[in-house]
Amino acid sequence: MFPEGRRELILRTLRREGPAAVRSLAERLGVSQATIRRDLVQLDKEGRLSRVHGGAVAAADTDDPFAEVATQRVDEKDAIAIRCAEMVKDGEAVLLDIGTTAHRLARALHGRSLTVITSNLMVYEELKDDGDIQIVLLGGIVRRSYHSLVGFLTEDNLRQVHADRLFLSTSGVRASGHVMDTTAVEVPLKRAMIAAADQVVLIADASKFPGTGIAKVCGPEDIDMVVTNAPADHTTRTALREADVEVVET
Repeated sequence: MFPEGRRELILRTLRREGPAAVRSLAERLGVSQATIRRDLVQLDKEGRLSRVHGGAVAAADTDDPFAEVATQRVDEKDAIAIRCAEMVKDGEAVLLDIGTTAHRLARALHGRSLTVITSNLMVYEELKDDGDIQIVLLGGIVRRSYHSLVGFLTEDNLRQVHADRLFLSTSGVRASGHVMDTTAVEVPLKRAMIAAADQVVLIADASKFPGTGIAKVCGPEDIDMVVTNAPADHTTRTALREADVEVVET
């Protein structure tokens, strides 16, 4: 394979799957780690990716900036956050996904005796001075546009923790009940979060029905509850009911 073709495959992999280690890229493409390192140096010079310790991350990030999304549907998100906070019992370990609704949920947890596990830097900022809450901040590569941590380091951290509940964010829910995301880099992290929790609670305002997103996170059988501010459409509700998913409307 010519170097140009190999480098395009590297970029395609990073955009589709998120940050990757040199070893992983070398095994996937069937070349030496030294060859991959040279490719990463060249692509970094061209501004097409960013090199990080042990690997690389794609330069492009097409998500809306967190600050912009945070100003949208605030009342709806607060209603969802308050309902979710009511479910949490003192002493629990809860895992909070990225996203603005998870940030609003963190605000509703102040003063509770809890452990909060998160890769959401805005959740950390919200709770860092609350002495009642123990914070476990997952490591990883900083995704500045959405104030979160991503990558293989974050995935490794998630394999070492356990939560009573996960509050999972989404870009949208398909009529089939499948949970979607617009950014591939988040998908393996969300799956790792699901594996680390006893209960999976999907937090989704009315704009998430019907869903959008290029990547499937999980099927309805992988979630236990959906908390939303408006009734889901009939087809989606039927798919969720058939998978024994409880739908809670705020």
